[in-house]
Amino acid sequence: MWLAIGKTIVAAVLISFVSWLSGKKTGLAGFLTALPLTTLLALAFSHMEWGDAKQSVEYAKSVFVAIPVSLLFFIPFLLAQKFNLGFWACYSSGIVLLGVGYFVHGFLVKVA
Repeated sequence: MWLAIGKTIVAAVLISFVSWLSGKKTGLAGFLTALPLTTLLALAFSHMEWGDAKQSVEYAKSVFVAIPVSLLFFIPFLLAQKFNLGFWACYSSGIVLLGVGYFVHGFLVKVA
């Protein structure tokens, strides 16, 4: 129970801090967000909770494959000016592309 509460607090503080920082120093917030902070936390939390090194390695491999695939989310934002897209159009299109990426990820993990 305490582990779940601790994990929630650490994750919430990290997300809140980077979100706050994005209004002050956009470049630094973007850099911190791009770091695998969530992965670092999730891998450690998962291993603390389950204690299975093999499972942790498989989890890390899945994340490794998912990182480039997850960049599909940002494609609409990169094309926003060219196609005169607003934030919500970019955001929703990015979510759809992430859905496609999920299936690509599943295929790549099976192949690897």
